Amino acid sequence: MNIFSKKPTAKEALRESKREMSHATRGIEKEIGALQLEEKKLLAEIKRTAKTGNESATKILARQLVRLRQQIANLQGSRAQMRGVATHTQAMHAHSSVAVGMKGATKAMSAMSKTEMMSDTIDDALDDDEAEEETDELTNQVLDEIGVDIASQLSAAPKGRIATKNATEDASSSGLDELEKRLAALRNPGT
Repeated sequence: MNIFSKKPTAKEALRESKREMSHATRGIEKEIGALQLEEKKLLAEIKRTAKTGNESATKILARQLVRLRQQIANLQGSRAQMRGVATHTQAMHAHSSVAVGMKGATKAMSAMSKTEMMSDTIDDALDDDEAEEETDELTNQVLDEIGVDIASQLSAAPKGRIATKNATEDASSSGLDELEKRLAALRNPGT
C-alpha cells in the first residue's frame, strides 16, 4: 500500500469496484461453463458404464454428477451474489450523487432566497420613494386646484439684504400689502 498516493474519488472507486466485480463474475461464469461441459462428459460416461452393467461404478459416477451439479449451483449462487453486490454498489453511488445534487440545489435555493430577500428590500425602498413622489404630486395638484403657486410667491419675495431698519419696515409693509392683494384675488377670482 502506497501511503503517498491520493485517495480515489467516489467515481473512480466505483469504476474500480465494477471492474473487479465483472472480472470475478467472468471467472465464475468460465468455471460454470467448464463444469457444465464436464457434467455432459460425466453423463455420457454414466450411460456407457450403465450399458456395461457395472452398477457400483455407475453409482460412484452418479455421486460425482450430484456433487458436480451442487458445485454448479453454488457457483451460480455466487455469481448472483456478485451481481447483487455490483448493483448495490452502483445504487449507493447513485444515492451519493443524488445527495451531492441536493446539496448543490440547497445552496442554489439559499442564494436565490437571499437574492429574493434583497429584491424585496429594494422594492420596498423604491415603493417608499414612489409613495413620497405620489405625495408630492398630490400636494402640488391640490395647491394648483386652490390656486396657490409656490414658485411665483418665491419669485416675488424680496432678494438680497436689507440695509436699514426703516427699509426693512417699508419692504415688509409693501410685501404685506402685496400678499393681501393676492389673497383677495384668490378669494374673489372673478374680479
